[in-house]
Amino acid sequence: FVAPGLIVMAMMQNAFANSSFSLLAGKMQGTIIDLLMPPLSPGELMSGIIAAAITRAIAVGFTVALAMALWPGVSLSMAHPWAVVWFGLMGSILLATLGLATSIWAEKFDHNAAITNFIIAPLSLLSGTFYVIDNLDPAFQWVSRMNPFFYVISGFRYGFLGATDMGSSTTVIAAAVGLAVVNAGLAAGTYALLRSGWKLKS
Repeated sequence: FVAPGLIVMAMMQNAFANSSFSLLAGKMQGTIIDLLMPPLSPGELMSGIIAAAITRAIAVGFTVALAMALWPGVSLSMAHPWAVVWFGLMGSILLATLGLATSIWAEKFDHNAAITNFIIAPLSLLSGTFYVIDNLDPAFQWVSRMNPFFYVISGFRYGFLGATDMGSSTTVIAAAVGLAVVNAGLAAGTYALLRSGWKLKS
């Protein structure tokens, strides 16, 4: 039960870490011009940063899965491989895009750390990685269901176990579509920020 959650949580956190330092490091070191001067469109720059973050997330996911598989008594056989791929990808894109938006906004490493410590970490820990939300008080169940990380982790876990605390298989499909919509909206907003040059060219 815990192993799939740990795998996808590691993927998401590494996707965020990779993209959140992409532009921030350039700002802090004075090398941001090296990213802005090449003849790349904002879309190409954004795609490259997010693709790099996803690549890191996948590499970390495979590494953590291998470590889990070597642990006695842990089985990582997949009941629904499509869910493993889709929710792993959607979670990585979600955090990679959030990381890029953070990188655009942040002016120093403390800003990035604040987002990590006060938003990303709590959402990760309150996502049902280590527990079944059905055991929670109804009010806290509602809070968990408002957390997009919950749907990523539950959907990813569904791919391995064939069961989910989201509800029925129909709910899993709805969550898969919903995450795609959220990612599309977040990507559009981040693209607009990147294209405007806000906090990058000023």
